Amino acid sequence: MTSHGHAAGEPGAYVLGVDSGGSGLRVALGTPGADAPLDTVVCGGPVRTGAHGIDAAHLLEQALPAARALLDRHGDGGRITAAAVGAAGMATLGDQLRAELPAALADALGVHRIALAADAVTAYAGAVGQRPGAVVAAGTGLIALGTDLTRWRRADGWGHLLGDSGGGAWIGRAGLDAAMRAHDGRRGGSAALLARLEAVFGPPQELPGLLYPRVDRPAVLASFAPEVAACAAEDPVAEGILRAAGAHIAEAAAAVCPKAGADEEGYEVALTGGLFRMGEPLLVPLREELARLLPGARAVPGSGDPLIGALRIARALATGGLRLPHHPTLLCLPGPAPVTSGNGDADADDRSGQ
Repeated sequence: MTSHGHAAGEPGAYVLGVDSGGSGLRVALGTPGADAPLDTVVCGGPVRTGAHGIDAAHLLEQALPAARALLDRHGDGGRITAAAVGAAGMATLGDQLRAELPAALADALGVHRIALAADAVTAYAGAVGQRPGAVVAAGTGLIALGTDLTRWRRADGWGHLLGDSGGGAWIGRAGLDAAMRAHDGRRGGSAALLARLEAVFGPPQELPGLLYPRVDRPAVLASFAPEVAACAAEDPVAEGILRAAGAHIAEAAAAVCPKAGADEEGYEVALTGGLFRMGEPLLVPLREELARLLPGARAVPGSGDPLIGALRIARALATGGLRLPHHPTLLCLPGPAPVTSGNGDADADDRSGQ
């Protein structure tokens, strides 16, 4: 467990944000009146997922000692008034978390204002805040989430076999397909990408044996995406793959972004996640397609990460100012729901469900 933060502050009211992702679990302590965290703790590896979904006991095993350590460092007598837990897989694998976390957090920390959120929601809160708009979170996979503050709209995030179109695994697979076409002498092949395949993985004919037995196939596919970007300036096949990826990403954003009224400026579309570190080879075609599909929208880099988003949701809970729509799986508020500025039940439409 490693930590980063300020010296201990005065006792008082605090808020807690938790981000459980594929690379591990992070916990942040903040105050209701400040956006930046006072202190953060980085815990061990990712929370386990089992037959009953995300393992609530394993998450608590890491998060509770971290929360207590943060409280200890920031003054005796302080208490946590609100907490938000964001987790990858919360929407589809979070039944155990929703069943067990509220009572466990209340018993251990005395906190009763709790939000349980999908990581796409905390990414939204970290990147856009509590304004209408959209976020595209892209790394190995890809998901788009948008809201007009009355309901959530979701597009993609269906995994590398059914979707995640334009994400890292999608780009990597398309690049490897073009390399194998060149190896076979089929149309659509790329000699440049074949050379990169050989440099990274070895002989092309051995790639199936390296790839198919792996349980982390999406990550292996995504590891080839930077090679596609590196070839794009000189290789038209690689350039075409990134142009197609940009179109897929823009389509997902357009599917979820609220439509501005005739006299309103277009909403922000925040781009967050490691995929966008690929830079101009992907961003140039993406911006072009966004301008075509969402002419009034503004594409902006995400201003915060999911941990910041979880902390912002906790702050809003503590102050009674949560405007993001609650939802049974995307943003669950156990107990009496706080008043929101939008539609109280805020049912997501057909594209938001998982």
